[in-house]
Amino acid sequence: MRTNHTLDPAIRVEGIEKSFRDLQVLRGVDFDVSAGSIFALLGSNGAGKTTLVRILSTLLAADAGTAAVSGFDVGTQPADVRRSISLTGQFTAVDDVLTGRENLVLIAKLRHRKNPGAVADEMLARFALTDSGTRRAGTYSGGMRRRLDIAMSLIGEPGVIFLDEPTAGLDPQARNEVWHAVRELAAAGTTVLLTTQYLDEAEQLADRIGILHQGVIIRNGTLSELQQLLPPAKTEYVTKQASLEDVFLALVGDTGRTPTAEERESR
Repeated sequence: MRTNHTLDPAIRVEGIEKSFRDLQVLRGVDFDVSAGSIFALLGSNGAGKTTLVRILSTLLAADAGTAAVSGFDVGTQPADVRRSISLTGQFTAVDDVLTGRENLVLIAKLRHRKNPGAVADEMLARFALTDSGTRRAGTYSGGMRRRLDIAMSLIGEPGVIFLDEPTAGLDPQARNEVWHAVRELAAAGTTVLLTTQYLDEAEQLADRIGILHQGVIIRNGTLSELQQLLPPAKTEYVTKQASLEDVFLALVGDTGRTPTAEERESR
């Protein structure tokens, strides 16, 4: 994980509360996210992760508290916040009728980018989708669709990207593809806030992890800091059996990319 982050947080959340009628979902959430880092918001279903992301992306108003993204107040400067962020929800925003390249060109035009075709080609190459760019997105695998969705979100070079359950429903190989894409985002300087209920996802990706439970962040720290909350580990000699995921990836290959048309035909 990278540790050279700027001093000013890219995301600052202080005392955020949100209720839906009699159900209090967020009870005073506080945390900061350093610029260029990956912050994982870890919690079970119904913990309030998506609600918090909707507030930070200006889609929902908080009942109390304040939040700032890229230095802009979420409540009073929503237009500035929207210009500085991108949001990838739990369900991809890909148009299945269009090709992968056409999806990217469409977004580039909507965001008034110069030379949309060149922008699309650059994103296809960045996310290892060049060989599939002329195929309809409806034929893509889950991992390819998610990578295309993230690529579409990055057009316009947002400084902060929110990924809400980015690997929900994906198989192990597709998850690894998305993980690789997320690491590349942070390596390029993008601040990533991702929500997840998968412990291994937070462990593999995050610089810092916030555990959201019953509407509050009950712990926030690096993986090492969180591990220190438990008693020291005992040294035991055990035989470790390969997991089903290990077997699956060993059999199908964990390349982190989509095979080319020639590779597929040779199989």
